[in-house]
Amino acid sequence: MSKGYENFNNMETSFRKSTLIQERIGLVSSHMYKQFLDYQHATLNTTEIFAEMIENLKAIADSLKQSFSARGVTTENIYVNYDKDKTVVIINILWHTISLTTRCNYEPQALFRESAPPMFSGRIMAINGNYNELMEGITSRSDMMQVLLDKEVASLYVPADKTQNSIFKIRHLVNREFFLNSSDASREFVLKVVETICGGGLYHEEGSRKSFNI
Repeated sequence: MSKGYENFNNMETSFRKSTLIQERIGLVSSHMYKQFLDYQHATLNTTEIFAEMIENLKAIADSLKQSFSARGVTTENIYVNYDKDKTVVIINILWHTISLTTRCNYEPQALFRESAPPMFSGRIMAINGNYNELMEGITSRSDMMQVLLDKEVASLYVPADKTQNSIFKIRHLVNREFFLNSSDASREFVLKVVETICGGGLYHEEGSRKSFNI
């Protein structure tokens, strides 16, 4: 009789443990599902904005060609290239090369914010240099991200909700956030990146002196 009681007791304990596991894992799965949905929506919005950026970069290149041609400067070194999946775009402007990419969005990630809750978002990174050349020989995500972060000029963080503003951050202004609505984000981001890179210049290298802004 006592053996039957012990079996019942063990069954009851096992049932409680199973219920507890289900409850806690249910909370985890709900949390991760919310992140997954945000990731999907943010990825779609990021892809859409990136496609608009490509068109804006083409317009910028055309405008630069017209401007330099009028000044008698050859324009063969002004052009835009992008991959077939539209995840990387490169604009060459005379001696400057700027790349934009969405290839940093391989899992749900949130933007840390000092005075507001983290914002789950997609990210578009603008880097100084030719993406394809910089990634030669790179095989791991961690090495890829290190190169991107080293060469980052600015990033645009695109939220899952289209009615919410995207957040634009410039690398050398670490704690500043600039807000762009969905209709202006693609144009304003590429213009600011081009202005930041091409509006400065390069010193002859002497120790730590490499570039300047005018």
